[in-house]
Amino acid sequence: MKILMVAIPNHHFFQWVNQLEQSGHEVYWFDVTDGGPKSSKIEWVTQIKGWKLKWDFPFRSTIKKYLPNLYKNIQKINENSVLKTFQSTIDRIQPDIVHCFEMQLAGLPILPIMLDNTIPFIYSSWGSDVFYFKQLGVSKQALQQFCTRANYLITDCKRDYKLVLKNGYKNQFLGVFPGNGGLTIQTSKINPFDKRPLILIKGYDDGVGKASKVLDALLLVSKDLFYNKHIVIYSADDVIQQQIKASKQLSDFNITVYSRHKFIQNTDLLAVMGQSCIHIANSISDGMPNALLEAMSMGAFPIQSNPGRVTEEVITHNSNGYLITNPLDETEIACHIKNALQNDTLRRQAQNFNIDFIQENYNRVTLQSKIETLYQTVYSANQ
Repeated sequence: MKILMVAIPNHHFFQWVNQLEQSGHEVYWFDVTDGGPKSSKIEWVTQIKGWKLKWDFPFRSTIKKYLPNLYKNIQKINENSVLKTFQSTIDRIQPDIVHCFEMQLAGLPILPIMLDNTIPFIYSSWGSDVFYFKQLGVSKQALQQFCTRANYLITDCKRDYKLVLKNGYKNQFLGVFPGNGGLTIQTSKINPFDKRPLILIKGYDDGVGKASKVLDALLLVSKDLFYNKHIVIYSADDVIQQQIKASKQLSDFNITVYSRHKFIQNTDLLAVMGQSCIHIANSISDGMPNALLEAMSMGAFPIQSNPGRVTEEVITHNSNGYLITNPLDETEIACHIKNALQNDTLRRQAQNFNIDFIQENYNRVTLQSKIETLYQTVYSANQ
């Protein structure tokens, strides 16, 4: 069969698509934003890129950086239409299935074309695209229209399935799957309990992510608890690095910061998680966080926000992790950090439980056949 994937360039999307590499299907990727070169991560996929610019004129990047208003005016006549390009892509490929990953950036730009055809349409809900749709600038009418057109639904959590139903979805639900198609469990990189000197913090602070509150919380915890501990902040926004530099107290901590703008290989991040006693991630909106699942798979004790009660689908508070009820309350977060560092028994039990839980429910090898079957089910139902 011919499967046309529609998505932005995204590591989790690439991981999902690679579950189909040995399936024998013809897989195409329409990069809806046309961002960057072809991806070496999915070389086996036919990648539809380089469609946006009519002319890649000299000094384009310089003008974009220093004369943004001029650049916007130029691009009004220099960019090809996403709708026309997507329509011509469908006409040329004649796909059996169109699969869209995320609504706001990938789904809505192609919706007018999908409304004019009857091609089986799979929608994978990711992250905040349903839970936080108003704040992302999506109208309720647009959400409902999109949900009505989708023939098949995949979510990364149970919460979003219920939300999509409330917004008019009446077609088939294909199930809850991690957005990346499952985790590759690196058992050789899982350190024993007494060899975990790192405290790992996800550094998003972009309006939704609230890592700054985690840094505030560190200052409320006795420094004695951080003896022989090394704090690592990954995917850190610039404001996080600025916050550390501006604070004498934070600068005194043993902290390593990895910028959000510098790519870290997933295998390297998993190895760091395997050395971490605690993984902290804090946000006001999310789906099922892939980083949370990865941290749990590597034995790090999770302290995680719970927007829309999605995280409690995998964490039972005070059992295999701590749930942050108010992501804007540094006092609560500090309490969780202190309790986690003081309770070796809880963390040891949680480490064993979480490794087994992720292995059983999110193992990439186990999920591969289920994902292949998913597409075959859709194809067979439409013949």
